[in-house]
Amino acid sequence: MLILGIETSCDETSAAIVSGAKEIRANVVLSQVAQHLPYGGVVPEIAARAHIDQLDAVIAKALDEAGAAFSDLDAIAATGGPGLIGGVIVGVMTGKALASVLSKPFIAVNHLEGHALTVRLTQDIPFPFLLLLVSGGHCQFLAVEGVGRYKKLGGTVDDALGEAFDKTAKMLGLDYPGGPAVEKLAKTGNPRAYVFPVPMKGRPGCDFSFSGLKTAVRQQIIALGQAPSDAQKSDICASFQYAVAESVCDRAHHALATFQAQHPLAKHLVLAGGVAANQYLRGQLAGIVESYGMKLAAPPMALCTDNAAMIAWAGLERFKLGMTDTLDFEPRARWPLA
Repeated sequence: MLILGIETSCDETSAAIVSGAKEIRANVVLSQVAQHLPYGGVVPEIAARAHIDQLDAVIAKALDEAGAAFSDLDAIAATGGPGLIGGVIVGVMTGKALASVLSKPFIAVNHLEGHALTVRLTQDIPFPFLLLLVSGGHCQFLAVEGVGRYKKLGGTVDDALGEAFDKTAKMLGLDYPGGPAVEKLAKTGNPRAYVFPVPMKGRPGCDFSFSGLKTAVRQQIIALGQAPSDAQKSDICASFQYAVAESVCDRAHHALATFQAQHPLAKHLVLAGGVAANQYLRGQLAGIVESYGMKLAAPPMALCTDNAAMIAWAGLERFKLGMTDTLDFEPRARWPLA
């Protein structure tokens, strides 16, 4: 069984071929970072036009790398949302066109479900499991009970964690994307140099908040009275990352307790999304998860950020259950997973 996956929800144009034997035959990701770098963030119109220009060639390259032809495919999966609507439209329309011409089933994949299920492509992770999804646009805990079966335990009340990383980087004059830049500088900084607030610490529930932390970083930069030195930038990044991890670990305690009460035999907390690539956060979470008798699992680094392999795999999981879509599916800018 072979599934073609198409991902165009933000600033990566990607196509992948994944087999039912959990083999990634191809996963072509074309980054648009260079186009968006001058603006310090993703410009939706530029992203959509880049997807239009590049998607056909990216799909052709994926087929070539996989040694496959269109006739070998069993289904076409494309991100149907959530995301920047212009890009989502490009991917969905391309996926529908291929499905129609080839007389293949079409599967509209929720981008968040792609992140949620990716770990099952590379590891033997049974349902149910607790999911911490952290990215530029999303930050939430979900109980994953099966394909298409998600219960939200908590989410951010303001900024997503990835957004907080990006805005902190921008305030410090670091390159886009901000998450990797902040993590890199934090490695040489003192995490106790500045005392930033730990959002939501000690409060009941599983929700997040990062707006106040982002503001505290801005106020600290202003308080320096001049542009931060390289050493000060490193210390700010380390202190920010420390506060983030403290907050996420505190929230994880609540989520793990809530989840275990509902699913006492479950064994995994899965960390997914772009911020899951942050090694410091992974390390801090691992100890918390182990204290509950569970294991922390995460996709390989290359599959944490947006890519079409995760869409192909989610499409394959849905296809095996007969969960396909009609060609009148409408692309969605918003599509809550729960």
